[in-house]
Amino acid sequence: MSAIRLFFALWPSPALAASLAGWAEQARLTWGGRPMRTETLHLTLAFLGPVDAALADELAAATPERRLPPGEVPLERFGVFGRQRILWAGPGETPAGLQAAHDELWQWLGGYGLAPPVQPFRPHVTLLRNITHTHPPEEAPAPLAWRYDRMVLVASESLTGGSRYRIVAQSRPIEG
Repeated sequence: MSAIRLFFALWPSPALAASLAGWAEQARLTWGGRPMRTETLHLTLAFLGPVDAALADELAAATPERRLPPGEVPLERFGVFGRQRILWAGPGETPAGLQAAHDELWQWLGGYGLAPPVQPFRPHVTLLRNITHTHPPEEAPAPLAWRYDRMVLVASESLTGGSRYRIVAQSRPIEG
């Protein structure tokens, strides 16, 4: 059986993705690097890595039954992963609701034999790769509010020059 690279993420609206692409372009003028394609911008909740195709099918079938309480992530700062040469946008502090959603998601995934990462959850949106500086810009553009009410399960395929993402399932919003 073949393995499929999967992750759960928040997926931005087209307007929010366009705003984030604007942030990336603004930062690229000083920090260099390669901007992420607008259609690939996301905030990862859980990176699963390579998963057996049968398990991937199980997760895709179960994802629509998951509920993600609605919330908001303020994107208000830039950060850098220096070793990876990545510039990202994210909140100053992880919102409690988003942390709870992350923790509950991993608890659920544990029932499928998947273990959470050892590093703490740091919500972020990768904007640029291969940046030329190892420190983030001191000021970010005006904050953006990312309102969410669902998550998506995404398959990632490595291609020359980047990755292609395909949404394979999404949770349903909690009905009011």
